[in-house]
Amino acid sequence: MKLSKRYKKSSEVVDSEKSYSLQEAVELLNQFEKAKFDETVELSIRLGADPKQGTQMVRGTLSLPNGSGKDVKVIVFTDNPQEALDAGAEEAGLDELIAKIKEGWTDFDVAISTTAAMKQVRTVARQLGPRGLMPNPKSGTVTDDVSAGIKEVKAGRVEFKMDKTSNMAVIVGKRSFTCEQLCENVQSAISAIGNARPDGISGRYITNMSVSSTMSPGVTLAPSIYSEF
Repeated sequence: MKLSKRYKKSSEVVDSEKSYSLQEAVELLNQFEKAKFDETVELSIRLGADPKQGTQMVRGTLSLPNGSGKDVKVIVFTDNPQEALDAGAEEAGLDELIAKIKEGWTDFDVAISTTAAMKQVRTVARQLGPRGLMPNPKSGTVTDDVSAGIKEVKAGRVEFKMDKTSNMAVIVGKRSFTCEQLCENVQSAISAIGNARPDGISGRYITNMSVSSTMSPGVTLAPSIYSEF
């Protein structure tokens, strides 16, 4: 893969053989040359969990204290669409919404469903599942308090889930955030992921962690930041 001049220039700022404190890492991130858009900042984690073991799956949600900075598009599967629309959902409904998704429409970031609607929502699991959009009780997207669910998602609730290679990436903000805001968000994410440690894991739970933005190289975080987990 050909690297951009911006990426190469940013790589010269960071020492790939060194790990940094959270404050140092975020300050380095802000020294990288910026793209023409407000890049998303992610926390990348390598876990010591076995994805083949169902008891070691790591998944959950967290509320970022300073929000994600993302304009989240939310749809709601419900037989009371007006309630969802009044609470800020972009689209809401049931049969028509399901039909639209079956035709290939997935222009949204989060799908919420009431408990009663899930039986019908499962008919589009093939369309939503591979994209990580299927409502799930563990991620807080199956709820009968639709208004609260929408507000939490739009206020900065993000989902984290380990993939098939034991890695995980969590949105923690935007490049436009202050260093303090990013540090607070990253600390909240680390705590949430650390506290989600499954009982079946022996040895190191978190083995590596770094922060990066959409167009930048990663900055490795010092193990002392997450050693308690």
